[in-house]
Formats: sequence, C-alpha cells, structure tokens
Amino acid sequence: MSTKTSTMPIFKRRESEARSYCRSFDTVFSTAQGAEMTDTSGRTYIDFLAGCSSLNYGHNDPDMKAALIEHISSDGIAHGLDMYTDTKRAFIEAFETHILAPRQMDHKLMFVGPTGANAVEAAMKLARKATGRTNVIAFTNGFHGVTQGALAATGNGYHRGGAGTSLNNVTRMPYDGYIGKGFDTADLLEAMLNDASSGMDAPAAILLETVQGEGGLNAASPEWIARVASLAAEHGALLIVDDIQAGCGRTGTFFSFDDMGISPDIVTLAKSVSGFGLPMGLVLVKPEHDVMGPAEHNGTFRGNTHAFVTARVAIEKFWSDDALQGEIKNRAALIEEGLETIAAMVPGAYLKGRGMMRGVDVGSGELAGEICARAFQNGLIVETSGPNDEVVKILAALTIPEQTLKKGLNILIDAAQSVDVNTKIAAE
Repeated sequence: MSTKTSTMPIFKRRESEARSYCRSFDTVFSTAQGAEMTDTSGRTYIDFLAGCSSLNYGHNDPDMKAALIEHISSDGIAHGLDMYTDTKRAFIEAFETHILAPRQMDHKLMFVGPTGANAVEAAMKLARKATGRTNVIAFTNGFHGVTQGALAATGNGYHRGGAGTSLNNVTRMPYDGYIGKGFDTADLLEAMLNDASSGMDAPAAILLETVQGEGGLNAASPEWIARVASLAAEHGALLIVDDIQAGCGRTGTFFSFDDMGISPDIVTLAKSVSGFGLPMGLVLVKPEHDVMGPAEHNGTFRGNTHAFVTARVAIEKFWSDDALQGEIKNRAALIEEGLETIAAMVPGAYLKGRGMMRGVDVGSGELAGEICARAFQNGLIVETSGPNDEVVKILAALTIPEQTLKKGLNILIDAAQSVDVNTKIAAE
C-alpha cells in the first residue's frame, strides 16, 4: 500500500520509523462512531479496518461506553494486577454463561499481558511445560505476533528479520492449500509425525489459525482442521487455535472453529475480546493443561479492569442470542458480492477468507496498494494483507449498517475501476 511520508511535522520528527498504518492513512483522526472515523478537518471516512479486527462492534459502542464511564466515575478499580475484582467476576460469569457453557467447554481463563502476542507466548509456554517437549508445529503464512517466542511461529520474513537473533524450536509445515489443489498437506504432516527419521522433534503443540489474517486470508477447510486436531491428539501434542483475529464473531460465530467438531486444548484471544478496543489478552486452557505456578507467566497489566467492564457488556449484548450471527451472515453476503465485482475486473483475481473476514487477491501488491490508496482518497479506510500485500482485505465492523457497508463497497469498486489493472500487474 502507499507509503506516503506523513506531512504532519510532529509525527515525522518524533515518532519512530516503526510506525506503519499512519503511512497509508495520512491524516489526523479525532473522533469515531460506529463504522466511521472523522479527522481534524471534519472529513469522515468509512472504516473497513476496524482496528485490524479489534473493533468488531464498531467505535464507541454506546452501551459499552456508558458502562465504562459509570465504572470510572464511581471510582471503580482502575488497575488490579490479577487480584479479585467485581469487574473480573462479572466478566468471567458472562463468558462462562454465554460462551463456554453453550459449547460445553470447561476451559480455564488465563489473563495475560494485554496483547495477542503475549497470549501466544503464554500458550506456547503452557504447552511446553504440560508436555515436557519444546518443539511447536506452526504453518506457512501464519502470523502469531512479533515478540520473540511468538515470532518464531510467525512465517512472514519481514517480521522475522526484525528479531535480530535466531528463532528456534518451531517446525514449519505447509498450511491447507499451500501446495495447491489436489495435495492434502495433512498427509505430509502425518507422514512427518509418523516417521522417526523425518527430523521433526515430537511436538509440544500444533499452532494454527483457522483463517490466516495477515497471511492473506487463507481459510482452512473444516476437514483439514479436524484432521490436524486428530493428529495432535494422536501424537500427544496440544492443539492451540490462535483466534486473536478470526475470533469474536469475525468469521460468523464467536469462535472461528465453532461447528467444526474440534475441542482445542488452548485458545488465544485478544483484539476484540474487550469489545471496545481496550487491550486485553486471554488464554483459554483445558484444566488438565493449566500447569503454570503462581506468577510463572505474569505481567503488570494482566487483566485490564476497564476491559473487563466493556467485555462483559459485549458478551451480554451480542452473544446472549443468535441475532448478531444472522446479521453477520447477511453482511458477509454483501461483501462477497462486492468483492466478486472487483475480482471480475482483474485477470486471475479470486476471493479469500470467510464470514466478514474477506478479501480479494488481485495478484499484485502494487495493484492492491493502489486500489486501497485511491479508496482512501475517496473516503474509505481499507488495508492489504498477504505475503506480498496482494490481498485487498475487508475487516469492517460486524455491526456496520448495511447502507454504510454498501457505500464503502462502492467506493472500493470505483477505486478498482480507476486503476490501470494491466499496467500494475505487468509492473510486477
């Protein structure tokens, strides 16, 4: 996508070169509501990024905001380490009632540092301690965070290069569809696990995303996921599902693996688990694998009390019945229709993803970036993903009004129409 240098002097002068999204969206935002953001000049943009799926319920949901304001104004606990608080209790009760119990999940909740990467770090540590093994199997194009342990399981070469040191104890295997149609990569995984001379150390865990967000919206089939889950159990490895981006309703159900017939040993959540964009990392672990001693994995900000307030409201408001799931299905159909229109313009382009985690692979990072840049010029915030940023990726709020969604899709279609597709493809 565009890497236009910011024209805002203070940011260019004082902010690290590690900044990224602001390079594509070169304006200063000041307010946001629902599925729209407004900058300091008063221009409003439709948001198809939603905090990279951290704002699945949109900006400043009124019920979450009211609960948070009430908590703060009544001198509710602002920071509690991992002490017992009334807000933590209320969140756990809501999560148990509306998420765990209906799915017959007996998982314990481990509150970790406030990022998804920290949740992955904790999950890998749990698996290694529970099994006494060190190797973790991860998959091509997976993205699990950029702290050192999580980065070892991340496939992207650019991010791995930022480590500055070796990244060990992870075996990379091909994800579903990586080698092409007609080749079941689970067969290769099975063969490697069964062969004492394959060079693969017995794994502590198999770590996967059911839909690879940063990897380009690669969606594994339920059959492949079930097969991998079975192989993990057969070989004494824990199955870790990283649902940080794909979870909290993004693919249509609360967990991306709902209705797939699997029961992960460990699930990682972050991003939209707070419901309001507040930092919160969460690990779900089956009781028999809950082996950490007191403070063996800790952090000053484990258990964000303000996030408990909004997360409880999000669970009760959106997941106490099936209404939101039906709305997601309808909006997903609109997104698919819009993306098919774009795919028809670009030779070889095709749709990727699942639910409201969708995109179109246009085969060229330059082309995808130009489409997104032109869309931003016309009032739409949308990003790219994939190994070469070749996928135009939509992560609109699950609650976006349908008229706003249609308007945003039309902006995106117009942007694609305005780009010289053949020139951009030829350039790469």
